[in-house]
Parts: sequence; structure tokens; C-alpha cells
Amino acid sequence: MAPEQARDRPGEPVRPVGAMRPGDHLCLAYVNDEERHAVLTAFLNDGLRAGDALIYLVDDAPAGSAAGRLRDGFGAALDDGRLTVLPTAGTDLGAVIDSALARGHPAVRVTDEASPSLRGWPGTERFAEYEGALHRAVTRRARPAMALCQYDRRWYAGDHLREVESRHGGRAGPDAVFDDGVLEIVPLFAPPGLRLSGAIDESTLPALVEALRDVDAGTAHLCLDLSGLDFCDLDGLRTLIRANETSSVLDRQVILRSMPGCVKLMLRVSGWETAPGIVAEAAP
Repeated sequence: MAPEQARDRPGEPVRPVGAMRPGDHLCLAYVNDEERHAVLTAFLNDGLRAGDALIYLVDDAPAGSAAGRLRDGFGAALDDGRLTVLPTAGTDLGAVIDSALARGHPAVRVTDEASPSLRGWPGTERFAEYEGALHRAVTRRARPAMALCQYDRRWYAGDHLREVESRHGGRAGPDAVFDDGVLEIVPLFAPPGLRLSGAIDESTLPALVEALRDVDAGTAHLCLDLSGLDFCDLDGLRTLIRANETSSVLDRQVILRSMPGCVKLMLRVSGWETAPGIVAEAAP
């Protein structure tokens, strides 16, 4: 199931980071540190499981400070060389990738912390040159490599984000926390919550309950994006309405975003549309 994850961002739907393959050059336009951490951690852990070499490029901060940030969770990989942190400036990425492949790694994963001060603002010639060189380095024939470029989308307006995307093969986003072919559940980060696609029924209800339980109970708002929902039975709707009961925050609000017609009708007939703490947000 391919969810529409781009409702409030320019461009095409994002690709789950776990679906990345050699030859991919994607950008991660993250909305906050939580999203960045979730996607980046999945990217690196997938590489470790596959035996890939991991290259972490740093634009501005010293490589040593970046390595310090990565040590919690990837200390062993830093110590044994599976994960290498390098400054972007002065690094011959093609040579680094070839060296890692020569050591027997099946593929190489590259990720970089993007900084406009080094590569230029999106839309400038320097930006195009930088991303073009990186793209050529990871997509060269017979060189199994992939790259994930990290961009803080809070820095950029819509046109600049479109320029970022145009220099990549697409955008990467978080993996689904559940997907059985009937219901897919993908985490949201700003506001925190879940995007639900498919059907909520007797078979998928336990997964929904677990996913709701795993959302940070300390958040004052919980967003449930229902734009991809095709079906929801009464027990499923009751579970969505009662999602604020798992919170430790008094008067937590549950935002039901982009509800399909069937859910709107059930909400009105059941009388739950006036339930305390429920905000029915209309589609844009």
C-alpha cells in the first residue's frame, strides 16, 4: 500500500526509507528532530543489517562532534569502521565509496547533514553543482550506493523545497509501523499522530490500538489523518474517539483530519461528533 504522505508538502508522495535501494538519491525534508531521528535511524540500521558501509557527511560541524551525536546507538559501528563520519568539504565521495566496496561491503549508504552555507541556497548554481556531484557519485553504473540528504524543511519556502526535490529522485519518509495489506499505519510528527490508510476492522483493530498506545502520551494534540481510510467499523471509530484517554495530558485534543464520508456519517449518527476533546478537521 502506497500512502499519500505529501498532503502538506510540495511534490510527490514520499517513499518509505526502508524501500530505498542502490541507485537511489533521496532527500529527507524533516519537520522536526523527531522525524529526522526516526528516518535516519531506520536508514542506518537497515544498512547495518545488510552489511553495507555507512558514510555520514557533515557540512558545518566538525566530524568529531557529529560522531559524538551518533555514538548513542551507533557506537559499535563507529568503532569498527562500518560507520564513518567525514567532512563534506574536501572528501572525494566517489573514492570513499569505491574503497568501501573494495573492502567487501555489498553496498554503501551515504547520508549528509545539509547546510546552505556550504552547498548554497536551493536554486543557486552552487546548490545544483553540489547535488549533481553527489548524484553522480551514488548512481554511477556498477557502484551499488544510495544517498539520503537531510534538509530541515523549516528553513525553506515551498519553491525552495521544490528545488530541493528536483535535485533528488524523490523524498524519503518514515516506515509504516504496521502494514498487513489491509491497514497501513504511518507515524506523523508535526503534529504527532498517525496516518491511517486502508480499512479498520476486526482484524486490524489490535494493531491500531497498539499504535495509538505507542504515540507519546505526553503530547497535548494527537492528529489522526484519515485521508487514506476506505473503511472503518464502529469499534474502530470508538477507538479513534477514545484515543485521548491514553494521554497523561489533561484535555488532550484528538484531531480527526480529512475524514472520508463514511466516517463523517458514522460520527454524526453515533453522536460522537460532540465528544469532548474531538476536533473534526475538514479537508483543505
